[in-house]
Amino acid sequence: MECTGKLGGLGIDYVSGRQRLEIELNEDVRKEYDRLKDKEKLSVKIVQYREKRSLDANAYYHVLVAKIADVTGQSNIYVKNKLISEYGEYERLNGNIVTLPLDDDISAYDVEFIHLQPTTETHMNSAGKVFRVNLVMRGSHTYNTKEMSRLIEGTVEEAKALGIETKTPEEIREMEERWRMKFEKD
Repeated sequence: MECTGKLGGLGIDYVSGRQRLEIELNEDVRKEYDRLKDKEKLSVKIVQYREKRSLDANAYYHVLVAKIADVTGQSNIYVKNKLISEYGEYERLNGNIVTLPLDDDISAYDVEFIHLQPTTETHMNSAGKVFRVNLVMRGSHTYNTKEMSRLIEGTVEEAKALGIETKTPEEIREMEERWRMKFEKD
């Protein structure tokens, strides 16, 4: 069950000593409540609401990736990975950035199954093989509106630097209104 709402009161059950949280919900969750009310344990996660990024935003991002790839002669995979490396979000596990060592002769931007940001840190194993530490980046499909806006803003700037036509200021304003994002700085 996932829904939106706002926090109400916070109290303490004096018998058990446990905290009780009151939440005002925007959606009707009675069926889910009935289904889960007798369960001994539930997983609870409460986070600040952010609007999901528009699928149009992701489509615009991929259009720009293809145009940049055409102009630079790089593959779409390479351009996408490089942009995500520069303007994207780190993958975190328990608050820590996830790392992945790869053979030093493998270009992180050419890897198709994961997005990576190469670092200057290398390690050598006992056989003399050098491995580069890479930071794992989240895929753009997981981004919220704010994160996607940052990625597109950087991508637009990269495209403009290469002389690629991007949306006009009026079109960008319309997208901002539709998607509630800001793609370019004024």
